[in-house]
Amino acid sequence: MRGRVAGPVVVAGLVVAGLAGALGAAGALATRSLLRRQAAAARALIGKPLGETAHDADRVVRKRYADRGPCLELLMVGDSIAAGLGAETAKGTLGSRLAKDVAKAVKRPVRLRTVARVGSESSMLLDQVAGLPASYRPDVAVVVVGGNDVTHRVPVAESVRHLQACVRALQERGAAVVVGTCPDLGTLQPVPQPLRALGSRASRQLAAAQREAVLTLGARAVSLADVVGPFFITNPDEMFSLDRFHPSSMGYHRTARAMLPSVLAAVGVRDDVPFGHHAPATR
Repeated sequence: MRGRVAGPVVVAGLVVAGLAGALGAAGALATRSLLRRQAAAARALIGKPLGETAHDADRVVRKRYADRGPCLELLMVGDSIAAGLGAETAKGTLGSRLAKDVAKAVKRPVRLRTVARVGSESSMLLDQVAGLPASYRPDVAVVVVGGNDVTHRVPVAESVRHLQACVRALQERGAAVVVGTCPDLGTLQPVPQPLRALGSRASRQLAAAQREAVLTLGARAVSLADVVGPFFITNPDEMFSLDRFHPSSMGYHRTARAMLPSVLAAVGVRDDVPFGHHAPATR
C-alpha cells in the first residue's frame, strides 16, 4: 500500500494560499503571512510521518463463524484511513476491525480485501477498483476519502465527480457501498487557529457534498465528523497515532464501531439509521 503520504507536513500547510485567497483581497498578505507562520509551527508540533506503508491486514475472519455460510466479501477503498495507516498492528486497522465486527453480527466468515492506498485522492479511486480481478464481487465496499483532496486544494465538484464514478463502478460489481465522508480536519489540535478552523470548514464542506452525491446513487454515507470526530477532540492522546494526524488502533476501533450500523444495513442485517448515518430515500 504505497503512495504519497498527506501527513503532517502537507496538513500543516493546509491550503495556505487557497484559503487565504478565499478571504478576499483586503488583508490577504497579512493572512498569508500568519498562516505560513502557523504552518511552520504546526510542522514542528505534529511530529514525524508514519511512512508510506500500512499494515497488510487482508485475511479471512473465521473463528467460530467458519461453518455458518460462505464468506462475506468486504472491500476497503480509499486513502490512508481506509488502508489503516497509524494502527500499531494489522488487526488494528479500520478494515480488520470492521471485518471482525461484521463477522460477529452476520455469523459468517468475512474476507477482507484492501485496495486503499496511502496518499490517495478521490481521483485515484477508480484505478483502485479497476485493478481488481474482473471476477471479484464484493458484498459491501467501504470507501473513505477526502482529507487529501482538501489539503491538496482539489475543487469540491471535481472530488465529488471522481467519488461518484467509484461508487458506480463498485455497484456494477454488485457491491453495496458505504462512504465515510471526509473527516473534520479541525480535530488536528496541534494545528493552530485560524489555520485549523479553515481546515475544518473546508473538510466539512467536502463531506456535505460527498454525502449528497453518494445518496443520489443509492449508496450509504456516514458523517465521520459527526459520529467519531468528537472522540478525537476529547481524547486525542488515545485516538491519534504518533504522527498526530492518522488514527491509532483505538481511533480505528472507534471509527469501525461508528461505521458498523451502516455497513450492517448495507448487507441487510439492520434497518435503523442512527445519527450521522444517511441512507438513500426509498421510492
